[in-house]
Amino acid sequence: MEKLKLGIPKGSLENATVDLFKKAGWQISISSRSYFPGIDDDEIKCSLIRPQEMGKYVERGTIDVGIAGRDWIRENESDVIEVCEMVYSKVSRRPARWVLVVNGNSKIQGPEDLHGATISTELVGFTKRYFAERNIPVTVEFSWGATEAKVVEGLCDAIVEVTETGSTIKANGLRIVTELMESVPVMVVNKAAWEDPWKRAKIEQIATLLQSSLRAEGMVGLKMNAPKEKVAEITAVIPSLKSPTVANHYNSEWVSIESIMPEQEVRRIVPELIKLGAEGIVEYSLNKII
Repeated sequence: MEKLKLGIPKGSLENATVDLFKKAGWQISISSRSYFPGIDDDEIKCSLIRPQEMGKYVERGTIDVGIAGRDWIRENESDVIEVCEMVYSKVSRRPARWVLVVNGNSKIQGPEDLHGATISTELVGFTKRYFAERNIPVTVEFSWGATEAKVVEGLCDAIVEVTETGSTIKANGLRIVTELMESVPVMVVNKAAWEDPWKRAKIEQIATLLQSSLRAEGMVGLKMNAPKEKVAEITAVIPSLKSPTVANHYNSEWVSIESIMPEQEVRRIVPELIKLGAEGIVEYSLNKII
């Protein structure tokens, strides 16, 4: 039996990735003693891999397909195929941002003010290329962690750090000078694997279902019964992906109306629907929207 070698990102994206696969229809079980998670699909073999290394393993063909932040793919300049992006993370559904940060009382207002400065970051390769492209000479040092503390203590002039909300940066009395890159998790594939018909079909199946699960987040289905004469008024207030579905009840002057909408819209429209004569209103959750 053919096997697709799948890389699961170890670390901050690990639990969110497992949860996403669960919504998409795959159960992944991770043991603290193993780097090879189990999965309820005989056609897939999983490996836990740090996102920082995912691109190079995919490029080499050690694994066929993996999920990692676009930032680490660009950092390593990995020669891989990006199938799709998936906006999810441990904190929010916002893209992560790599930002140039200085102490709050610094006089630096832009990258050009860092001429001859020392910058600390985990994203060394990308940062070097960013400043080189702008002809700004800087020294870029790799940070082994606690990067914010380095600029607070004056161990460097600036840092390049990742953030989603910016709250930690502000809490440490630091200031964002500019955004260098926006990153979201992406599915990347080895070029040879993409040319293999069986592997490509399997990868496309996984990508479709993962994206459909993300699309369903924050969305619900709403259905109700209503008098036929109220259909136009009711459908006018119901949000939907395209238009609500209306079906006649057997031998009745009533219809069933059904729609998919953002969950937060339900609280707004339900009182209106009741006033218009809707009954038997049911809200239900969604796993996928394909």
